[in-house]
Amino acid sequence: MEKYYTITQLTREFGISTRTLRFYEDEGLIHPERRGRTRLFRPADRRLIQEILRGRRIGFTVAEIREIIHVYKDPPGEIGQLQLLMRKVNEKREELRQKRKDIDDTLSELDNVEEACLTRMAEIGVST
Repeated sequence: MEKYYTITQLTREFGISTRTLRFYEDEGLIHPERRGRTRLFRPADRRLIQEILRGRRIGFTVAEIREIIHVYKDPPGEIGQLQLLMRKVNEKREELRQKRKDIDDTLSELDNVEEACLTRMAEIGVST
């Protein structure tokens, strides 16, 4: 007999809200069984939730996660999913490198502005 997880068990385990799980269901990312108004999640749903949350942590959008999941389900299957995932990982990595560069440039500019302020203050006799 297959074990099922309740929405309460999964929200506690993953530290997310029931609203989050319902959102993922509405977005077609997970498909729990329903018995009346009760949602029952299979172990496969639980693993999928883990992967969705991992994807969110590393910055993937829900649309990107959906695309990765659907590639696995349709041909070319796992190979296509892995290739797509590698492309997405590389895109995300480049995005983050650009953000890091932008932050470094901004910090450098702030240092320049601060130095200019300190220099001018010294010129006009204001102590810091």
